[in-house]
Amino acid sequence: MADIPWQAGDAYEAYMGRWSRHVAQLFVAWLGVPGGRRWLDVGCGTGALSAQIPEPALIVGVDRSHGFLSAWQGGSRPPADKHQSRRDTARTQAGPAPAQAGPAPVQAGPAPARAGSPEVQADGRRVQGGGRWGLVGDAAGLPLADARFDAVVSGLALNFVPRPEAAVAELSRVAAPGAVIAAYVWDYANGMPMMRHFWAAAAELDPGLGERDESLGYAFCRDDVLAGWWSDAGLHAVTTRRIEIPMFFRDFDDFWTPFLGGQGPAPGYLASRSPAQQHDLRESLRHRLPVRADGAIALTAAAWAVQGRKPG
Repeated sequence: MADIPWQAGDAYEAYMGRWSRHVAQLFVAWLGVPGGRRWLDVGCGTGALSAQIPEPALIVGVDRSHGFLSAWQGGSRPPADKHQSRRDTARTQAGPAPAQAGPAPVQAGPAPARAGSPEVQADGRRVQGGGRWGLVGDAAGLPLADARFDAVVSGLALNFVPRPEAAVAELSRVAAPGAVIAAYVWDYANGMPMMRHFWAAAAELDPGLGERDESLGYAFCRDDVLAGWWSDAGLHAVTTRRIEIPMFFRDFDDFWTPFLGGQGPAPGYLASRSPAQQHDLRESLRHRLPVRADGAIALTAAAWAVQGRKPG
């Protein structure tokens, strides 16, 4: 697929981050990793997944987008109280920190190193302490030393990597022996009616759409493909799970407005259309959606998740 802009954290949050957080909460619970572990979040984005990790010893986030890293570094972790509501757990508390100027690790918020705290080498520098560290980097070539993390995860990112198999190999490389390596991606083919309605309306007006339609461009986002990548990377105890969440929109504007932010394949496509074409797509989409009598739109979304363990 064509190059996709990933820079505006707030726009991404409105479009997809708010839904990813619900998936991430169920995903992290499924992994069952205890507290006090070293985590790596690859393709960390604005922090939807990192925000669900309770009591980590260390979180390192890697993303190619300076704008997303800025939002991620300003994020907060959920409280350890298991009775805290899901709504409170998913909420991002702090505003965005200044963007990182280069690939050097930048700690978000005060977290002094402690004696005996875990250490990770990043681009020759020591990342130490119990805080959050953001790194600009590529999933297929992580700027991190071997065998340093107890849990290596990725949320809604692998399908945007040109060589996802190489990225899985990298996730395994930086994982410690016995570590959990896991990821989730949307089920674009059968589990994203939000996208299906958009691309159906777009195809009606633009028959040459082709693989811009994510159900075609990301048709490999399936449980069997993910399990194959994990097994090919030499990981053991590979399992998959389908995670479903509700998507509730107050009204059509709540559904449509996030598409105007330009973050992701569908919003990027919309931004490339003329004002008249955008209007026609909007009206076609309005008539396709299952709008309730009160104006609300209730959909569901599904993601495929996979996990495995590094031998040792």
